Amino acid sequence: MQADDRARHLPGQQRRGLFTRSAGQEPAVGQEPLAGQQLAAAPVAARGPAVGRDPAAGQVPGRERVPLLTIAREWGRIGCIGFGGPPAHIALLRALCVDRRGWVSAQEFEDGVATVNLLPGPASTQLAIFCAWRLRGWRGALVGGACFIVPGLILILALSAVFLASHPPLWITGAAAGADAAVPAVAISAAAGLAPASWRRAGAARLARIRWAAYLVAGGLAAALIGPFLVLALLGCGLLEMLVRVPPRARRPGQQGALLPLAVAPVVAAGGLASVAWVAFKVGALSYGGGFVIIPLMQHDVVHTYHWMTSAQFLSAVALGQVTPGPVVQTVAVVGYAAAGVGGGLLASLVAFSPSFVFVLAGGPRFGRLRRNASIQAFLTGAGPAAIGAIAGATIPLGLGLSHLWQLAVLAMAAAWLLALRRGVVTAIVGAGVIGVVAVLAGAPG
Repeated sequence: MQADDRARHLPGQQRRGLFTRSAGQEPAVGQEPLAGQQLAAAPVAARGPAVGRDPAAGQVPGRERVPLLTIAREWGRIGCIGFGGPPAHIALLRALCVDRRGWVSAQEFEDGVATVNLLPGPASTQLAIFCAWRLRGWRGALVGGACFIVPGLILILALSAVFLASHPPLWITGAAAGADAAVPAVAISAAAGLAPASWRRAGAARLARIRWAAYLVAGGLAAALIGPFLVLALLGCGLLEMLVRVPPRARRPGQQGALLPLAVAPVVAAGGLASVAWVAFKVGALSYGGGFVIIPLMQHDVVHTYHWMTSAQFLSAVALGQVTPGPVVQTVAVVGYAAAGVGGGLLASLVAFSPSFVFVLAGGPRFGRLRRNASIQAFLTGAGPAAIGAIAGATIPLGLGLSHLWQLAVLAMAAAWLLALRRGVVTAIVGAGVIGVVAVLAGAPG
């Protein structure tokens, strides 16, 4: 699971997914992507019903009726082998739904990728839910989404029990310390990979680019200095850009007011499971800009406000989210486990993923209009760079969480691997973990 599950910066209003690369360069199914790397939506090879047409009686018109058991099996398989984050998930879904089975046309799939990148939350998870919804309506969406999520959830909860134990084995301590050291490099690499598309989306106008830079800086400062209120910075940047780009007469009444409850929501969660639910809700419903935005959204609450984890344990949680299959948002399950055991982990996962199901089930028939909505496009043009800045700004508190000098050497090696050599995130974290095991067994502090 790699960052999230969700960067969402479409250049202009192109009908490509956020994860874009040059034509003909799509990685093989299951191939590990680079940090921040972007994957192209499938080229248009066939024209099917427009995205947003409600499947009649839970079935796409003119298509075979796909059994729910088949959806459970195929989406569960992707949930088990989907290492490498959103680019790998999208490639696996396309290979299944477009290339092998022909369940969804290439045009529908491309439009689906583009549309889920307009939504907050884990984009590849929403795409998995959307593809299953196209086949069997709400039943397919629930079955497909659950089978995509659950394998990674089971694995990450099992690993949480090991890595968050009071007295873990020495080699586990070393692996965690080594993997922790790579996390700041992964975050900065993800931000660097997302910035070009967001910059192009802003347009060529000088004032638009100045605003883009201002939003980037605002997000970075918010993540580094006022973590609990980062969501307000994201919303503020998005609303400001919407006010600038969309004339008042073109806006629907209440569009801005609808976001105000989210601004005051932090005061509702005062502690206990309510706090777990609030942190998870921010991750699932307010994480504009991709999976790595969950790091600054959660870090201050988890470490400083509620003291569920130490800084080192939070780094381990992020690392576990990267090396397990499925969406990076599963990191929230580790946080929930630290707060309230297995029940807390399950609650956090349920709350974090529920908005994705709601967005697809309620909005699926309207996806076409969503992509054409000028206010939403403008909001994301402002919230996007703020989210990228937040990802980059999170590297400061993440780096401060490292407590041993040898971890700085591992951090430097991970940065070179990701930024200079442009290699994959999973290998970076696993390699750093191996170095940590060797270092601790050799006598280095863990």
